[in-house]
Amino acid sequence: MHAPVAARPVNVASIAAAIGAISAVGFGLALSIPLLAFELDSRGISSTWIGINTAVGGLATLAVAPFLTNLVRRVGAGPLLMAAILTAALSLIGFKLTSSFLLWFPLRFMFGAALSVLFIISEFWINAAAPPDRRGLVIGIYGTVLSCGFAGGPAILTLVGTTGWLPYLAGAACFALAAVPVMIGASSAPAIEKEGSRGVLSLMRIAPAATLAAFIFGAVETGLINFLPLYGLRRGLDDGEAALLLTIAELGNVFLQLPLGLLSDRFDRRKMLLICSTLGLGGALLIPSLAVDGWAMWATVFLTTGIVCGLYTVGLALLGARFDGAMLATANAAFVMLYSLGLTVGPTAVGAGMQAMDPHGFAWTIAAFLILYSVVVAGQIWRDR
Repeated sequence: MHAPVAARPVNVASIAAAIGAISAVGFGLALSIPLLAFELDSRGISSTWIGINTAVGGLATLAVAPFLTNLVRRVGAGPLLMAAILTAALSLIGFKLTSSFLLWFPLRFMFGAALSVLFIISEFWINAAAPPDRRGLVIGIYGTVLSCGFAGGPAILTLVGTTGWLPYLAGAACFALAAVPVMIGASSAPAIEKEGSRGVLSLMRIAPAATLAAFIFGAVETGLINFLPLYGLRRGLDDGEAALLLTIAELGNVFLQLPLGLLSDRFDRRKMLLICSTLGLGGALLIPSLAVDGWAMWATVFLTTGIVCGLYTVGLALLGARFDGAMLATANAAFVMLYSLGLTVGPTAVGAGMQAMDPHGFAWTIAAFLILYSVVVAGQIWRDR
C-alpha cells in the first residue's frame, strides 16, 4: 500500500487541455493505422511491408523526442500542440492524395512526428498536473479518454467505410475538434525546466518496470490495432466485421483504465504490471483456438486489450510517482521514446510473424512480447525481495 500523500487541488482546465491533446492522438492512431493497412492490403502490399511503413511513425518519434524539451521551452506547449494537430491532419489527407507507396514513407514520418509531439507534451503535462494522492485516478481518466480515441477510430470506419475520401476527411475533422480544448487550456500548461543529466538507458536501469511497460504497450497495442482487422479478414470476416472486432477490443481499454488507475493508487504498481502482462499473455494464447465471430472471441479481445492497456496506465502512474520536476520531463520523453520504439518493432514483428504463420502468427508474436515483459518484471520484484 502507498503511504498517504497530502492532496492538492486539481487544475481542471490544465488537465482538460492535456486530455484534449491525447484524444487527437487516440483518434489519429486508431483511425489511420487500420485505414492505411486496409488501403495497402487492397493494393497488394504484403503484411511485412505494411508493418514496415507503420513502423516509420515510431522512427519519427525517436528522431524528434530528444529535441522536444528545448523546443517547448522556446516556442511554448500550446503553439506546438496546435502545430502538431494541424500537421497530423494535413498528413492524413496527404495519404489519400498520393498513390505512390514510396511517398507514404515521408508522409508517415511527418504524421508520426506530429503525434509524438502530442504524446510527449501531454504525458508530461498530465503527470505534472496530477495530485500525487490521485495520480492513478487522473491518469486512469486520461487513459480512458485515450482509449475512447482508440475505440472511436475503428468505429468511425464502420460508419464511413474504408474507401474513398470520407474516412480521411473524418479523421482530419477529429483532429480539428481535439484542438478546441487545447486552445482553451494551453495557457495553464506546466513549464518544462532544464533537463536532468540522465538518459534513456539510465532511466531504464532506475525504473525498468515503468519504462519497459511503454515499449511493450507500444509493440503489442500497435501490432494489435494494425493487424487484428487483417487477422479477422483472413479468418473469414468481411471488412465491416473485421473493423467491428477491433472496436470491441478497444472498448476493453475504455472500460478498464479507470478501475486499473484507481487500484494503482492503493496497491504495488509493479505487481499490478506483472498481473496485467500475465493475464494479457493468457488472452493472446487463447485467441487462435476461438471462433473468430463468436462471443468468446469478443470477450477475449475485450479483456485482453483492456488489461494490456493497463501497462500504459499503471506504468505512467509509476513513472510520475518515481520522478518529479525536470527529471519527470526527461522521464516522460524517455517513456514516449520507448513507446515509439515499440511502435517500430511491434508492427514489423507482428506482420512478419503473421506472414510466417498465417494467420495465427499474429497472436503468437503478441504473446512473445508479453512473456518477455513478465519475465523482466517478475525478476525485478524477486531481486528486490
